[in-house]
Amino acid sequence: MELDPNLPPIEQAQDIALTLWAQIHAFGIGLMRPWNAYQVGIILLLLLIAHVLRALLAPRLHAWMRTREGWPKWRMRILVMVHRRLRLIFFVLLAWVMFGLMQQLTWPSRSYLIGIAAELGTAWLVIAFVTRLIANGFLRGMVRYAGWAWATLIILGLTDEAQRLMDSLAVTLGETRISVWLILQAIVILGALFFVARLVSSTTSARIARNDEISPSMQVLAVKFLQVLLYGAAFFIGLRTVGVDLTGLAVLSGAIGVGLGFGLQKVVSNLVSGIIILLDKSIKPGDVISLGETFGWINSLGARYVSVVTRDGKEYLIPNEDLITSQVVNWSHSNEFVRLDIYFGTAYGDDPHKVRKIAINAAASVPRVLSMKAPVCHIVGFGDSSVDYILRFWIRDPTQGLTNIRGNVYLALWDAFRENDISIPFPQREVRMLGDKGADGADGAKAGTALD
Repeated sequence: MELDPNLPPIEQAQDIALTLWAQIHAFGIGLMRPWNAYQVGIILLLLLIAHVLRALLAPRLHAWMRTREGWPKWRMRILVMVHRRLRLIFFVLLAWVMFGLMQQLTWPSRSYLIGIAAELGTAWLVIAFVTRLIANGFLRGMVRYAGWAWATLIILGLTDEAQRLMDSLAVTLGETRISVWLILQAIVILGALFFVARLVSSTTSARIARNDEISPSMQVLAVKFLQVLLYGAAFFIGLRTVGVDLTGLAVLSGAIGVGLGFGLQKVVSNLVSGIIILLDKSIKPGDVISLGETFGWINSLGARYVSVVTRDGKEYLIPNEDLITSQVVNWSHSNEFVRLDIYFGTAYGDDPHKVRKIAINAAASVPRVLSMKAPVCHIVGFGDSSVDYILRFWIRDPTQGLTNIRGNVYLALWDAFRENDISIPFPQREVRMLGDKGADGADGAKAGTALD
């Protein structure tokens, strides 16, 4: 059917809708013919048989799947998909078998509807399996139902009418005509290009992550640059494919960019700061940092923030700008070794040479303390009631915590001092409570005690 291009879009849509309704009406009348009615009955019978087979075999297949614990995940996912689509699989197999038998036993026209049902079932089954590659559930459902609808139109031979109907539903903005068909084409093409871009990006990112010759910060920078390049190329190629003029889009994007530059200064600052962090390699995934009251290790570097995980399981999302403008302590910037200090004191009656040796041996006995960088102990002063020492030791795993290793060294010192009769002095104060004078005129001490 040829449409008059001079007709208004609403009248064109009405003419196309009437044509589609006439075809559907003729198809419904055709079903009233004897052999067409027989084919419809056979199709319904095949659906019933497929339902019964699914009810009988699905529990057994599920029980058998539960015994396949050592199988790879991809194989188990295929089995789960087969289990969920078992009824449709049985129907497709039965429909093709019945279509082949009737092609041999009777006239081809008497199995025409069965062939259409077999083609529809096969197309729906293939689309259901292919769309499982889409991770997002909502997007997967949208693509699946759109694919089923388009496959049905192709098999029934209604694609031209549906295309003309969607193309007639359009609005004109200046010199640009935007129709439902154009929007649908853009969605499909952009979706396919974005899927390819994501697949290429994930594959390339995995290879970059396995390359030990590239530093972690450069790996993140390369992955981010690759993602921007691929998705940007997919967007512009998709728009050019459907015939969108990019000249007006460039002017519009420039105006939007100026507005965003004023309204989103912090966002842009964080983006630029993130690029600087990746380029100068001052912070990389796995580094242990301190920023204010936050102490933890870098979990990931994002375009806007850095994820820092602390020992208590909290994950802080620190803006990149704060890491550029604030003082950051990177415990593992140039190497993974970290030195820790603890202070203690002993009585003046203890030999300081012996105390130093005992303290060094006690620290060396703790598992996480490095032997290649031996602990050292020095006298740092003579206090009011003790000789003061500093004990220094090295570790190479600050992500495992600092407080716990200090506590373990203190416990080792305590045990070693008790074994060698080394005393740790503490201040003592005597408190006198004065009362009335006694008969002899002396002050009476009510009580006396020694306190820590």
